[in-house]
Amino acid sequence: MEADRRRKAFVYRWLIFAILALAYVLVYFHRLSLSVVAKDLIEDFQTTAGMLGLLGSVYFYVYAIMQLPAGLLSDSVGPRKTVSYFLILAFLGSVLFALSQNLPMAFLARILVGVGISMVFIPAMKILSQWFAAHEFALMTGLIQAAGGVGVLAGTGALGWLAAHLGWRLSFGLIGAGTLVILALAWIFVRDRPEDKGWPSVLDLEHKDPQTNLPVHRIGLWDGVRMVVSEKYFWPVALWFFLDCGIFFGFGGLWAGPYLMDVYGMSGPQAGAILSMLALGMIFGSPAIGLLSEKGLKSRKQVFILCNGLLVVLFCVLVGCRLPRAGLFVWFFLFSISCSAIVTIAFATTKELFPVQIAGTSVGMLNLFPFLGGAVFMPTLGRFLDLYKKTQLEGYLPEGYHIVLWVLLGTSVVSQGCTFWMKETFPNSQRS
Repeated sequence: MEADRRRKAFVYRWLIFAILALAYVLVYFHRLSLSVVAKDLIEDFQTTAGMLGLLGSVYFYVYAIMQLPAGLLSDSVGPRKTVSYFLILAFLGSVLFALSQNLPMAFLARILVGVGISMVFIPAMKILSQWFAAHEFALMTGLIQAAGGVGVLAGTGALGWLAAHLGWRLSFGLIGAGTLVILALAWIFVRDRPEDKGWPSVLDLEHKDPQTNLPVHRIGLWDGVRMVVSEKYFWPVALWFFLDCGIFFGFGGLWAGPYLMDVYGMSGPQAGAILSMLALGMIFGSPAIGLLSEKGLKSRKQVFILCNGLLVVLFCVLVGCRLPRAGLFVWFFLFSISCSAIVTIAFATTKELFPVQIAGTSVGMLNLFPFLGGAVFMPTLGRFLDLYKKTQLEGYLPEGYHIVLWVLLGTSVVSQGCTFWMKETFPNSQRS
């Protein structure tokens, strides 16, 4: 009887994972969705690149602000209720964005989406930590990240096709309907713990430290926060995350689409097809980088240095020459691996810097920085573009994009410097 209940819990947890993964698809969809429809939004709202960048950045500011509340609500209200309640806001925001007739309405819609979507990742991690054993956590983080890659695919290639055939407004309306379906699935099927279904826990070492097999002593929230901010090796990772995701969200998440259209003369669907490489890079790169760190180099720090070095080379190439279309597919695939798939190592590094008792606090605080990066870089890059007059076809001049690429190259060099100041945290490693 006991074995039968355990088998049911083992199977059911994958249903829960699938629903949470679908919710995480929405997270990445909304992060990158404005890139493909950027020119349509500028035309419909009669606005500038800088203002559109600010519209894109609102999501990231809200997401960053909500990371600590996400942890608190998951602990008090419960992760299932937190995800479900806030997806209602994401649904309303998607529909309002589709109906927006002016920029104030669009800003309000993006704020609602940002608040609603911000309550997916941390609650999902807490739920998965209760349904999967400690030694499975890295795998589940990688698989969630791969689901984010599917969201990139939906927010670039799929949205580009939908917007071309149905228009951007109806496309976002359909996304709102999909959000409502995921919300219903989460409420009906997701449970915080196996015990909520009357099943035994599947955790091998529940309430124990996996290294010592001793009961875990609780660390208060604010004590945990103080431990994180006073750890000097936390800050190189945090600054790297700010710069790295500023590059990825600022360029890949917004201005890469207009860049391909204005500089290479592509249509929306053609640009979306190339930007879909961002998704494939995440889907295939996230587990590959995890294996490289765990089985190959047996290092966190060396993987950071290697991937960021590749990012520097990629921007040197884009600054220095005009790539053929096939080369652009390769470029964006490698860009995604070096700039997005690598974030799984950032979470692993931060988790390993601190006691297991404050893993949630440390990861939650780290998660502030990538979205602050996106919030800062989106409008900043747009302002550089606004320095150059639009062409008669309402696009931005190649000279403006060239300045943007130089800014991104310089940023990648600074983020490379951060990697050398990081501490090696690979288990049982004594390197620094």
